[in-house]
Amino acid sequence: MSLASKSVGRRERNKQEKLERITAAAKELFSVHGVDEVTTQQIADKADIGTGTLFLYAKTKGELLLLVQNSSYVDALERGRAAAGKTLDVLDAVMAIVRPVVECNRTQIDNGRTYLREMLFGDPEEPHHRDALALSVETEEAIVGVLRRDESVGEPEAVAQARIISAIMFVSMAATVNIGSSVEDLLQDIRRQAEVLLGPKKKRQADT
Repeated sequence: MSLASKSVGRRERNKQEKLERITAAAKELFSVHGVDEVTTQQIADKADIGTGTLFLYAKTKGELLLLVQNSSYVDALERGRAAAGKTLDVLDAVMAIVRPVVECNRTQIDNGRTYLREMLFGDPEEPHHRDALALSVETEEAIVGVLRRDESVGEPEAVAQARIISAIMFVSMAATVNIGSSVEDLLQDIRRQAEVLLGPKKKRQADT
């Protein structure tokens, strides 16, 4: 290996190590104090880097929140896919995907709601915002895969239904009226709406 290759490899490792420190620092501070009460200086200090370096990885506090929540969302979606793969009933499988996403978002309610606002209104050119939108698309694709188990459901119908279910989930999590709702309350509400959308045949799919 050339010296140039070793140098590039070392730089990439250093960048990754700093990114992990920033993510861990922001996650802890946001979890304990809430995103509104934490400053970028506090995050930089906890990550043991300068604020200038911090802004190379995320230009705003909103982007830092996206970075933190995205990493949790990835794990939640993976758990949801795995659970759905073991669930025969279509509606139950859809909710198996939805459950860990809702649980992830409601770990700290204010942070979760701010995350959703950043997804909607943040700068789409920022990398962490793009990652958040990509995760939303992946969630819809996972739901499409479940809905397509029913051979009578075509791709366009499944895509439209998955988009509606995703919208139901995000609106339920973001709505001010639901601030005091528990995770189980939200899941029951989402399930009721999904059941109306999908119809009784989806509920019976496991028995056919």
